[in-house]
Amino acid sequence: MPAGDDWLQRIASVRRWSRRGERAPHKPLLLLYALGRLQRCGTSEVSYVEAEPELARLLRDYGPPRTTSPAYPFHHLQSDGLWVVHAGADRPGSSPTRLRSTAATGRLVPEFEAALRADSRLVAVAVRSVLEANFPDSLHRDLCEAVGIDVEALEVAAAKARAHRLRRRDAKFREQVLVAYEYRCAMCGYDGRLGSEAVGLDAAHVRWWAFDGPDAVDNGLCLCSFHHKLLDRGVLGVTEEHAIAVSSHFIGRGRAAEELVLRLVGQPLVEPQRGQPVPAVHHINWHSDQVFRQPGRVPA
Repeated sequence: MPAGDDWLQRIASVRRWSRRGERAPHKPLLLLYALGRLQRCGTSEVSYVEAEPELARLLRDYGPPRTTSPAYPFHHLQSDGLWVVHAGADRPGSSPTRLRSTAATGRLVPEFEAALRADSRLVAVAVRSVLEANFPDSLHRDLCEAVGIDVEALEVAAAKARAHRLRRRDAKFREQVLVAYEYRCAMCGYDGRLGSEAVGLDAAHVRWWAFDGPDAVDNGLCLCSFHHKLLDRGVLGVTEEHAIAVSSHFIGRGRAAEELVLRLVGQPLVEPQRGQPVPAVHHINWHSDQVFRQPGRVPA
């Protein structure tokens, strides 16, 4: 049986299909779903019929704007040596119809599942590895809750997970971005402090770090935690003219939604101080193509 580090290497090799920076986290989302199911139910085994609506929801909420069938990762994750599909003597491939009609089931390969049961830390490190390779930090807790993973167990393994990073983050990135924007949210102007410390302000990546977005000021925005989350979920975006875009798929009828989100449509970003770079067009275009939920609302 492979050792824990060998399984983690296999997980790291999954990452995702990628071409010219396109996001396709379909297999990582299935892997998270399976790890959550194992933690909740004691087994990762699940029929395609049961998994299909859950995977469809995850792909809709956390995948790229384009539509992909849950059958794609259900079948293709097998090629990474972590997942196996059983459908009797049939081979349904990635056809949703055949996966349903053959009563296909999928599960983590037995050796991998046994290793996860034997070492609870391996589950936590595996989850952290998938999250860090494919999603920004602002979405990690939401994703864990969406698949039923114990978030607290992950925090215990955070230090060990960091040891498996293939790329190291620049510890100065947050400070550089906040200084560039003079400690103000580039979308709403929030500039709260508690004593001498800025609170509720983040250095957001326009092009996600997990998808080769650099820790550079021209790939950063100083945002309050609320608008950071909405940027990473595709509710908010940035145009090439450095105006704020709001997805037409976002619906908010209350006063708070109007004031915090809808009124931002077409408003200019807060500019960084003189001499600091604005967000680069190629990073903006990546976010617009891969994260923002097109089309954007039309300014009044």
